[in-house]
Amino acid sequence: MRIVTWNVNGLRAALRKGFGEHLEALAPDVVLLQEVRAFPSQLPPEWAAPDGWEVAWHAAEKAGYAGTAVWSRAPMERLGTGLGGPDPEGRVISVRVGGVRFVSVYLPSGSSGDHRQAAKEEWMVRFYDWMRDLQALGEPVVVGGDLNIAHTELDIWNPKGNAGLSGFLPHERAWFTTLLAQGWTDTLRARLGPMQGPYSWWSNRGEARSKDRGWRIDYLLANSAAAARVVGVSVHRAGGLEVSDHAPVVLDLD
Repeated sequence: MRIVTWNVNGLRAALRKGFGEHLEALAPDVVLLQEVRAFPSQLPPEWAAPDGWEVAWHAAEKAGYAGTAVWSRAPMERLGTGLGGPDPEGRVISVRVGGVRFVSVYLPSGSSGDHRQAAKEEWMVRFYDWMRDLQALGEPVVVGGDLNIAHTELDIWNPKGNAGLSGFLPHERAWFTTLLAQGWTDTLRARLGPMQGPYSWWSNRGEARSKDRGWRIDYLLANSAAAARVVGVSVHRAGGLEVSDHAPVVLDLD
């Protein structure tokens, strides 16, 4: 089973930039999308209900903002949205496919100001508790998405220069460490070991893309039951950046 998580930075724009062709090349069975930024009614009909896919949409109440979705080639059971309460920004959607629970998550960014950083940190507290509850379910779970935090110095191209920025603040990184300590595996880091990168997001400014000055903020986390089935994890930078400022991350499960 192949799973792809991808922050598409607006699905309508991504479709114009070749999202469909890249998705076909990746050949996933399950797709976890973030920052969809559209209601299904705003998409071309062939993408609102794409042939060969079951689709669960979770759009934000605010038009053109945030939103998540899950696409599956196999029958999909929709399990719910949010963190056990209202989710007006469309940040969490959960489904079950083939006996595995999948979650697409888009953690808020705090980069636009103190008010958004405060909202991010409040959200992190609730997400931490929600993820702890997932551990108790006793089924394979994969949580994929844009968590807007680079965990370690290996996950960012200039750790000293970025140390004061939202997404790489010491307390955010410590929070990520405690999240993993619940029993979650960062599947890419577990597979590749202590190498620099690979990054999954690059600024549109300067020469960040061409010089690979990126951040790794897109993750596929697995509980122990799912981690035991991992056979491969990779970041598809080539081609993916034609569609979004994020590259897709791919997980293969046995």
